[in-house]
Amino acid sequence: MKSQRPITSDDEHQVLQFRPRTTPAPVIRRGSGVVQKLHAEAPEPLDLSRYQQPRAEPDDYRHRMLANIAALAFTIALTAIGIWLAVSIADLRRTQDCVLMGRRDCVRITTPHI
Repeated sequence: MKSQRPITSDDEHQVLQFRPRTTPAPVIRRGSGVVQKLHAEAPEPLDLSRYQQPRAEPDDYRHRMLANIAALAFTIALTAIGIWLAVSIADLRRTQDCVLMGRRDCVRITTPHI
């Protein structure tokens, strides 16, 4: 099935000039629906400082670092357990495939080193 697109000619293409957006003047809405423009005192900074809130107590960097170390240790432990689990599942699969093929020498026999 063909897609139905209108036939266009080169005369219809037009390059538009980019104009950056400008912020409109801030307005206040009153209860009666009257809109008044605010006087521009000073523009707000464009960083994240306007979202900062004062804290009642200072940051406890030692507690934060201990929590980060605990999270890192937990992540490393989960990764090690995942790798061990993947290796043991692959070993069991290899042994099961060997048994299903009818071979008798599938189990690894370890000998102690003296």
